[in-house]
Amino acid sequence: MKIQSILGTLATLWCISSYSAELDRASVEKLLTNTNGIDKPADLRRKDLTDLDLSSLDFTHADLWGSDLRRANLSNSNLSGLNLDLTVMTKINLTGANLANTSIFGVHMGGANLSNANLSKSRFIANLDRSKLNNANLTQADWGVDMKNQPMGLMRVSLNNVDLSGADLTDANLNRALLRQANLTGSTLRNTVLFGADLSGADFTNADLSGADLSGTNLTDANFTGATLTGTRFTGATEKSLLKGLETAKNLNSAIFK
Repeated sequence: MKIQSILGTLATLWCISSYSAELDRASVEKLLTNTNGIDKPADLRRKDLTDLDLSSLDFTHADLWGSDLRRANLSNSNLSGLNLDLTVMTKINLTGANLANTSIFGVHMGGANLSNANLSKSRFIANLDRSKLNNANLTQADWGVDMKNQPMGLMRVSLNNVDLSGADLTDANLNRALLRQANLTGSTLRNTVLFGADLSGADFTNADLSGADLSGTNLTDANFTGATLTGTRFTGATEKSLLKGLETAKNLNSAIFK
C-alpha cells in the first residue's frame, strides 16, 4: 500500500474515533466569535464538521487540526496560515478560499474543489486526485518532495486527473509530483520546478512554461500544443520526438533538451 494511502486511512480513523461532538454552523460561528485570537484559538480540533455550510467564515484564529471536513462547504472562507495536517477533506468545497501559507500534510482531498482559491506559499503533501484547481493561485507554493525529510518513505503530492487550467503556478515547487492526465491548459508555469514529476498524459495546451524545470520528467503522451517554452528545461525527460504538439510550441528553439 502506498504511504499516502496509509496516511489517508490513518487520518480518517483518527478523526472517526476522536469526535467530541457534532456542531452546526451557528455553533462554529459562536466559537469563532468568542475566541481572543492567537492566545486562545477557537477549538475545532478533531471535530465532526462533515457536510456543514461554513462558507465565508474567518478561521484564521481557529484550530482545525485533525477535524473531519468531508463535503463541507468552506467556499470563500479564510484559512490562511493554518495547520490543517491530518484533517479529512475528501470532496470539500474550497472555491475562492484563502489558503495562503497554509500547511496540509498527510491529507486525502480527492475530488475537492479549489477553483479560484488562493494557495500561494502553501505547503501541501496530500492526495488531490480528480480535484478542481482551475484558476487557482499557486504562486510560490511548495508542494514538492523534501528529500531531507522522508522518515516514512517518499511523500509527495498527488495531482492525477486534476483540473489546473488557467492556474498560476509561477515559482511553485512541484518536484516529483504525480500529475498524470492533469489539465494544465492555459496555465502559467513560469520558473515552476517540476523536476522528476510524472506528467504522462498532461495537457499543456497554450500554457506558459517559460523557465520551467521539467528535467527528468515522464512526459509520455503530454501535449504542448501552442505552449510557450522559452528557456524550458527538458534535460533527461521523455524523448523529444514523443511529445505531442511540439511543432506548434512558441520559442521552441530556446528550450533546453540536452
